Amino acid sequence: MTKRVLILGGQGRIGRQVAADLAANTDAEITITGRNEYSKQNAALGAQVQFLELDLDDRDTLTAAIRALQTDDRHSRNVVVHCAGPFHHRDGRVLEACIAAGVNYVDVSDHPSYTRKAIAYREAAEAAGVMAIVNTGIFPGISNSMVRQSIEQLDTAETVHLSYVVAGSGGAGVTVMRTTFLGLQRPFQAWLKGEWQAVKPYSDREVVEFPPPYGRVGVYWFDVPEAFTIPSAFPVKTVITKFGTVPDFYNFLTWSVARWWHPRLLQTRAVIEFLSYVSHFMTDVTDRFSGIGVAIRVEVSGEKDGKAAKSYATLMHDNTAIAAGYGTGSVTELLLSGKLNKPGVWAIEEALPTALFEQTMQSRGVNIERALR
Repeated sequence: MTKRVLILGGQGRIGRQVAADLAANTDAEITITGRNEYSKQNAALGAQVQFLELDLDDRDTLTAAIRALQTDDRHSRNVVVHCAGPFHHRDGRVLEACIAAGVNYVDVSDHPSYTRKAIAYREAAEAAGVMAIVNTGIFPGISNSMVRQSIEQLDTAETVHLSYVVAGSGGAGVTVMRTTFLGLQRPFQAWLKGEWQAVKPYSDREVVEFPPPYGRVGVYWFDVPEAFTIPSAFPVKTVITKFGTVPDFYNFLTWSVARWWHPRLLQTRAVIEFLSYVSHFMTDVTDRFSGIGVAIRVEVSGEKDGKAAKSYATLMHDNTAIAAGYGTGSVTELLLSGKLNKPGVWAIEEALPTALFEQTMQSRGVNIERALR
């Protein structure tokens, strides 16, 4: 039986990269959705990829599209991939429809509020035999699996320090810019020394050494889902999540907005849209010099053989959007093949065993450098 995948928001830059990854690594029938058809972009993905005009606000059409993926084979489920951000504004309608139809679910969600909404459906998904995996892109996504990989190198883990740097726009669209500014709206809870503590977004600059060509880059506290999914998945006492950009003046601009702008302004949609489009215009210029890559650095402190030890993992890719496509595409591939089958709603680090993670990254030519000291 032919496997089928429906990619919601499949005409966005991340969605198209997920479709491209699946077309390269599976023989599934792939349908991408969007509000308007752009034939040249669709054609570039090949005959394996079809287009469906769909607006997520049209619940009847959405439900019908997901029901079309139903199958009588209980051991083989088709997959819906939710790429239609920003997820700060999304509710659980897509996941609800997948559970009702018995269709597996994957998303590229990157906002804590949506992750919490999705996890609340865990029991319903388990009862329906549906596996739903959230936060599967590059960060969160591949980054979370790198944390699991590093934790498993130690006997006990105490502190996770997770840092990201993105060059310019990262090759993503204006939606990612929205996510950045939405993350500045209010303090968030971080797991520090065994308790939840309030942290201001884009505060506490720290210079971190990333793989070439980035080197030493300033990173700042940022509100991401892994800030609470990692301490839920692993018995660690501290999880630090920090983010930065290059060129460095973007960090200063974002820090200035977080520090000096009134919180009410950042909770106004018109202001978020203004900041997002201005930032995207600026990165269209600087991308020519900075590139659009991403680097991740994971440092986990704990014990190995009764002694203090640290486990490190680093990754660099020259296109952030393509790397996100690898993360989501690989998880979808594993669901289609039946290699992942754990009904419920799970963060990526809870769902994906390290052996399968390493296998899919190697098959895509993704190199993760590791060290144990």
